[in-house]
Amino acid sequence: MASPSDSTPAGAGMEHLPPHPTAPARFPELYAPGRPFARPELQSLAADGILARFHQHGYTLPGSAASAQLRARAAAGSVPPQVRQRVVAGRMTAAWIYGCADEPDRLALLVDAKRRVSSLRNTRGCTLHEVKLGPFDVVSLGGLMVSSPLRTALDIALHVDAERAVPTLANLLARPEKDVRLRLLVLAIEATPRVPHKKAALEKLSRLAPALVPGGAVNVKDPVDPADGAEDVAEVLGVPHLESKL
Repeated sequence: MASPSDSTPAGAGMEHLPPHPTAPARFPELYAPGRPFARPELQSLAADGILARFHQHGYTLPGSAASAQLRARAAAGSVPPQVRQRVVAGRMTAAWIYGCADEPDRLALLVDAKRRVSSLRNTRGCTLHEVKLGPFDVVSLGGLMVSSPLRTALDIALHVDAERAVPTLANLLARPEKDVRLRLLVLAIEATPRVPHKKAALEKLSRLAPALVPGGAVNVKDPVDPADGAEDVAEVLGVPHLESKL
C-alpha cells in the first residue's frame, strides 16, 4: 500500500516558498575597445551618459571611483601581453597611476638593464627607458609592475621638464600614504653625484621648499654609485621606511 508521501506530486508545496534571491548583476569596472564593445560603441555609450571616459582608451560606469589599481589596469591594457611582465610603468605614467598627474600621451615604460630590450623596441604607443631597478623600486598594481612612489618622484625630478615635474612632485609629496619626503629626495639626488641632470633636479625641488635646498651639497657619507637603485640609497641614508609596501 502506498504511503501518503508516495502520492504527493513532485514540487507540491513549492509555490509557497519565497522566491530564491538572485545575485545583483555585476558590471566590469573598466571597458576598453574590444572588451566587449568596439570603440564606436563605447563612444556612443559615453555620449548617452551610460559610460564615462576614464582615460584615452577606456571607460567606466559613471561615478566609479578612480583608484591606483584601476589606472594600472587601464595602463596594462595598452601594453602588449607578451611584454607586460618585462616592463615597469614609470615616470609620468606612474605618477598618473598614483593620481598625481594627468595621463601622458605615451606610456613611459622602464626596462631593467639586465633584460634584453631589443624585442621590445616595436612596442607601439610607449617610450622605453633602460634603467637599473632594485627590489624596492617596483610594486605590483592591477596586473602591472609600477615604479614605487619614491622611485617615481626621483625619476621625475631627474628626467621630466620642470613645467610638468614640479606640480607632479608637489602632488606626490602632498600624499602621506605615498611615503615620499622632500628631504629624502634631496638626499637621494645628492647621494648620486655623477647622475645626469642632478643640478636641474635640485632646482626643481628648490621650487617646492627653498629652505631644504640651500644651494650647497647635502653632506652624505659614502655616496652610492649613480646606477644603484633607491634601495641602495636607503642603505646609505639608513631610512627603513623605503622598505614599506603599498
